[in-house]
Amino acid sequence: KVWGPDYLADEGIGKREDWMLNAGERWHGFGNLAEGFNMLDPIKATVITPGLDVDGDFAEWGIPAGILTRYLAEHGIIVEKTGLYSFFIMFTIGITKGRWNTMVTELQQFKDDYDENQPLWRVMPDFVAKYPCYERVGLKDLCAQIHSFYKAHDVARLTTEMYLSDMVPAMKPADAFAKMAHREIERVSIDDLEGRVTAMLVTPYPPGIPLLIPGERFNATIVRYLKFARDFNARFPGFETDIHGLVCEERDGKKTYHVDCVA
Repeated sequence: KVWGPDYLADEGIGKREDWMLNAGERWHGFGNLAEGFNMLDPIKATVITPGLDVDGDFAEWGIPAGILTRYLAEHGIIVEKTGLYSFFIMFTIGITKGRWNTMVTELQQFKDDYDENQPLWRVMPDFVAKYPCYERVGLKDLCAQIHSFYKAHDVARLTTEMYLSDMVPAMKPADAFAKMAHREIERVSIDDLEGRVTAMLVTPYPPGIPLLIPGERFNATIVRYLKFARDFNARFPGFETDIHGLVCEERDGKKTYHVDCVA
């Protein structure tokens, strides 16, 4: 399904009105938008993979976007940004149909490999060389494993809830930075973070939006998300959740995660 203009112009990109986002349409999920204010960008595209609907409910099966984008990277196509079940592509002005047809071809090839549950060593050899634990795993099986992990932790709602949770400022960002500059900080484990004041900017990717700024306190919801990220990273190396401000250290052969907090 393509979410965009109902009718495309034969030449060019059509009229401005063709790309307008209208209020109340369920597909975009933005609710009551101002009339004539928001538009789709004709040179940008978001590809949605199966597994998660607009209400945040997980399907019985799914294809996490992180697997697909790593597959595409292995085949020479670099994606701009990757979410849980979507990825973002930016087309440059003047790109030819031949170039973007290459991406469509690789997407079709991914579907064929997924349907046949091809082993990762065959379809993603460079990735498997770096992470040999996946050598005997099928592409469809890996999608099912990560999808089940996302579903079990209800990560889509958790991600939303943490941004809507109470962000309690304990001090000014400048004061927290001063603590950092004077090394009046403490590296705190995820399990002990609740109630502590961060000295770091904490930003999960996706979505790449700052979650906490220096001087704010960690709450239970945010800590729960960080624990999910820790468990996910341990279970699926190579598909790690990237969180700026979360420090990973290896101690006694085991990875541990910490955040620098005000002492």
